[in-house]
Amino acid sequence: MREPASRARTTHRMRVAAPGLSTPGTSAPKTVRGVRLSGLTSAQSPGTVWFPRWTSAVCRSAERIRPMTDRRHAAAFRRLHEGRTGFLMPNAWDAGSAIVLAEAGFEALATTSAGIAFSLGRPDHTIPEGGKAVSRAEMFDRVRQITAAVDLPVNGDLEDGYGAEPEAVAETVRLAVAAGLAGGNVEDFADGALYDEELAVARIAAAREAADADGTDFVLTARTDGLMLRSPDPLADAVRRANRYREAGADCLYVPGVNDLATITTLVAEVNGPLNVVMGLGATSLTADALRSAGVARLSLGGSIARAALGFVRDSARELLERGTLTFAEGQIPQGELNELFTRDRA
Repeated sequence: MREPASRARTTHRMRVAAPGLSTPGTSAPKTVRGVRLSGLTSAQSPGTVWFPRWTSAVCRSAERIRPMTDRRHAAAFRRLHEGRTGFLMPNAWDAGSAIVLAEAGFEALATTSAGIAFSLGRPDHTIPEGGKAVSRAEMFDRVRQITAAVDLPVNGDLEDGYGAEPEAVAETVRLAVAAGLAGGNVEDFADGALYDEELAVARIAAAREAADADGTDFVLTARTDGLMLRSPDPLADAVRRANRYREAGADCLYVPGVNDLATITTLVAEVNGPLNVVMGLGATSLTADALRSAGVARLSLGGSIARAALGFVRDSARELLERGTLTFAEGQIPQGELNELFTRDRA
């Protein structure tokens, strides 16, 4: 539906800036937790996000939200990890999905880089021409919309930090804090290969230093992908890397690519910190209760809900084309319910 011209022409903006991001050239200490780093350079603030004046109150309320990580959210997110209760953390890909998930009653949400990429009609991770299919700037545009839409801690999928060098990872973490994230994951692989282990450790140390610079209790998760990429001794490599990342400053460790309870139990026993396990990636037989019983601290879903939503779109299209029926519409949320949900002011 075309919006009335009087609405379409009227916009207002929210300035998103972070202390320490407006003066390039600031150097960080040369070592963090015993890991030697090169100078970490700040960059300009993320800029301005424009919202139509007719946008729902839940989005407009973002103008009144401090454009930095809410310390209340960060503290609550850290407490969830300290309890090691196996809390569920589903992944949203836009403001609408975040609001629906928050309304369901979860204590924290995460973003999904895959879901965000798919919602833009792009592939996850890299493209043949080189680089990310979704740029860091585009990703943080969406992240800011998500954090502004819900009054919950949000953990960010920061991919590999958008660069190989520790300086790039540090800048990404600074942008994550500026975007309102309570925590974030940093991966140790790019282009189908693991980073050199010493470099990977330095990257986590740089991320920790950047996270601590503002005094926000940002929860840093280090993800190691040896099990996904089938390194020579994947389980031993994953445990070793995870523990080194913990020593470098990671608060939570994330080892995707494991779907059997025996291996998960081994990881819980041998990894020296709270463990995140992603559900729905591969086997779907493991339940939240089983993972909690094994000692898993955090349960995420990655892009599973986003992929399921796209699967629903495809199945609906097939039903309409092949049978001419609309039984898929029986599962829709009523228009009035969505309108009420998306206009509720959560500030």
